[in-house]
Amino acid sequence: MLLEKTTRMNFLFDFYQALLTEKQRSYMELYYLNDLSLGEIAEQYGVSRQAVYDNIRRTEAMLEEYEEKLQLFGKFRDRREAIESLTDDIRAGGAAPESIIGRLEDLKQYD
Repeated sequence: MLLEKTTRMNFLFDFYQALLTEKQRSYMELYYLNDLSLGEIAEQYGVSRQAVYDNIRRTEAMLEEYEEKLQLFGKFRDRREAIESLTDDIRAGGAAPESIIGRLEDLKQYD
């Protein structure tokens, strides 16, 4: 579960980091990408561990709100799954050309 949350936050951060402040970006990078502890980040910034924790939790909530409204990660994930499924069907030889074309047309909805 923790790994799933970390992976999700990393994706959301990739999509929406430009909407964050420099401090929010820095805390998220240190915590999620560089795997620093709250204490290590607090020490680096000269703030309390609780301040770092609060900032990260607020930023996570913001990223989830951005995703709820913009759906960039959801569309990316759906598009990737559709492409993988289509690729598997083509490799297995089980997809008719008309079916392939139809599914490729369906992928346009994610743009």
